Order: sequence, then C-alpha cells, then structure tokens
Amino acid sequence: MSEPLVLGIETSCDETGIGIVRGHTLLSNTIASSMDEHARYGGVVPEVAARAHLEALQPAIDAALAEAGVRLSDLDAVAVTSGPGLAGALMVGVGAAKGLAVSIDKPLYAVNHLVGHIAADILTADSAPLEYPTIALLVSGGHTSLLHVRDLTTDVELLGETMDDAAGEAFDKVARLLSLPYPGGPEIDRAAADGDPEAIRFPRGLSRASDLAKHRYDFSFSGLKTAVARWVERCEAEGVEVPLADVAASFREAVVDVLVTKALAACADLGVPRLLLGGGVIANRRLREVALERAEAAGVTVRIPPLSLCTDNGAMIAALASELISSGRRPSTLAFGADSTLPVTEIQIAEAVSV
Repeated sequence: MSEPLVLGIETSCDETGIGIVRGHTLLSNTIASSMDEHARYGGVVPEVAARAHLEALQPAIDAALAEAGVRLSDLDAVAVTSGPGLAGALMVGVGAAKGLAVSIDKPLYAVNHLVGHIAADILTADSAPLEYPTIALLVSGGHTSLLHVRDLTTDVELLGETMDDAAGEAFDKVARLLSLPYPGGPEIDRAAADGDPEAIRFPRGLSRASDLAKHRYDFSFSGLKTAVARWVERCEAEGVEVPLADVAASFREAVVDVLVTKALAACADLGVPRLLLGGGVIANRRLREVALERAEAAGVTVRIPPLSLCTDNGAMIAALASELISSGRRPSTLAFGADSTLPVTEIQIAEAVSV
C-alpha cells in the first residue's frame, strides 16, 4: 500500500485531535481543545479532560472527514495514541478507535504519542525527507524528552528526559507565581518581550559538572521554579515591585539555555548533525530563535514542523501509522489498552503476529 489513507485519533491530554493523511500528505487536522475548561483550575484536570474528549470526539471526526473530503469507508486504517499521557483521556481515545476500526472493518494501529511528534515532520510538504539518524528534542506541557532516532518505525532511543517538571509545566507554574493566566507559556513569552534575559541568573538544572556524569541528557526544572518563587518572595518582603518583564525573560532564558545546550551536546557526542524540535513549547519564539542560532554555529541542521503540528494532534498519529503501514508492519490486535507511562522505545503496540 503505497499511500495509505489513515485517520488518527489523539487524546493524550486536553486536546481532542483527529487527523487524516494520505501517505505524507495532510488532508485534515481537526483539534478540539478543552483548555478553557482547565484555565479556571490553573492546569489540566484529568477527569475534565476525559469528559471533554467524550463530547468532542464524534463532532471532531465528522469535521475531519468533511475537511478531507473522504468517507469512513474510504479509509485504509485507523490509528490511535496508546500512550504516554493521562490514563483517563487515553482510554477515551483507545475505546473510540477500537469501536471505529471494528465497525468499519479496518486495521487499527496503536502508536506512541512521543514518536508521533517526530512523525509530524514528514507532513511538511516543502521540506526534504527526514534523514536518519537525527536527535529529537520534544518539549511540551507533559513531556521533555531527548531522543536518538535511527529509524522512525523501528529504532528510537531515549537519551534523557525530565526528572520532575516538564518544561511546559514549569512555564505554567511560574506564570501562576507571577499572577499570569493559564496556559503559562504564551503569557510568559509576552511578558518577557521587554525584559532583560540576563537581569537575573536563575539556575540551570542538571548542568553542573557533578550532574553531567549521570544526567548529561536529563532535565530538571523544579529547582528553577523554586528559585523564581524565592526571588518573588524577596521582592514582596522588601516591598519592591516584582520586575515582571525581567523575571519572565530570565526564567525563559534559563529554560531555553538548558534545552538547547543538552540537545546540541547530544548532537556533538553522537556525531549527528541534525536536530528536530517538536511539542507545544516549540511555539516559544525565544526557544526557536536560540536553537537556530546556536545550531548554525555548531554546524547542526534544525527541523521544526509547522507550529500547527507541534501541539498534540491526530495528524501526527496518522502519519506515524502511515509510515508503519508503508514499511510493512502488521496492524495492532485489540489486546492493548491505555498506557500512561508507555516508553518511547515502543513505537507500535500489540502488533499482530504473522501466521
């Protein structure tokens, strides 16, 4: 099957994503976000997310089919995120995908959410094909991971990940400290626009020589969050107005510095002159700016999928399944469930055994 027509379902967090692709061609990318429902709580509430997915799935599927101009019967396969993510949210998508695949008698592919973020890159029509090996830095509200991708469908190695808060989570928590709305990433980006990124030297987690031996590619942002909290508390105790722009810019610079430094270290150590950026936090202007600037100086080529495909979406899940199909992988059986801690090395789950 040269260019399979695949519908992908993504429900790992707070966005119900339905995408339809034909081979490497994006036909539709429908996203129903429940972010506004979570904003009053200052973060994602798993039970609220699961209920929102239940309500949004059918309308989102209908909208995606209409945009793509295809019918369910036209599909060659259905794909779904099996993990990692919020257990309840994942269960909604997995259940829907199984029911849909069985009802239309089409093969089902259960795939890894994180590897899906890498697959989003193959939907970039005007770019050269993704070369292997590549280093991938995935940065979102729930994940901060550094990967060595030797092959999208067979060989993805986890080099390092966050030991505590993900980068996106740290943005949300620091935004709350600064009395900024949720989600924190865009708000801190706006607040930092007029700030001095060198005004305050906030700590760079797991970057000291003593840390690098064991955690060279791992990340930690909880200490940075605490440092911002202490700074704000000192200002308040002294009756001094918190320099919002400088704090935001300095915090953002600390996060960006660690992310880019560790990603480029992996490129240098492994001799891989390619870096792919993915995940919702890649929308951060300063992160893209610094990554492109420092990568060019290091002789590393950077690839960034369109920002609409960096956040969680069903198109990337469909794209990964399309690659699996084209490489000859068999469908998944129905003997899989939601796995909130699915390791990135498991690209496809419950692949059927050949007979």
